[in-house]
Amino acid sequence: MSVPVAERRGSGAAVALLRIAGAGLLLAIAGIHLYLWQDGYRDIPDIGNAFMAQAVLGIGGALLLLVSPARFVRGAAVLGALFSAGSLLALLLSSVKLFGRDPGMFDFVESPAANLWGETVLVEVAGLVVLTVLAVVAPRLRR
Repeated sequence: MSVPVAERRGSGAAVALLRIAGAGLLLAIAGIHLYLWQDGYRDIPDIGNAFMAQAVLGIGGALLLLVSPARFVRGAAVLGALFSAGSLLALLLSSVKLFGRDPGMFDFVESPAANLWGETVLVEVAGLVVLTVLAVVAPRLRR
């Protein structure tokens, strides 16, 4: 049974808003990491490079979400959600006891009291949620 064209396109505005929100959240993740990199994290071995990579990948992901043709939005959203989830997991692993392991990554332990820690968690969770929703509601790739 075929879905009427009007129903298929009914979520077009929602998809557009989710694309913009997702791109904005990826840019926020990138901006936080770039700011912290400039604020001194660049001098921490391995962590500085990881923060710069987060900035570059976040900007790239945002651009991918904004310029992808509709048939590739789902894939871009999945990549963005994975990026947000990975960034959140790295922050949590570096700063809190998680999965029975002590906090720390690459011989570096972050503090939940650190500059922008809470804001980062909120932005990364929001990115994960928005991009997951977008991946679910975006049009499927046509064969």
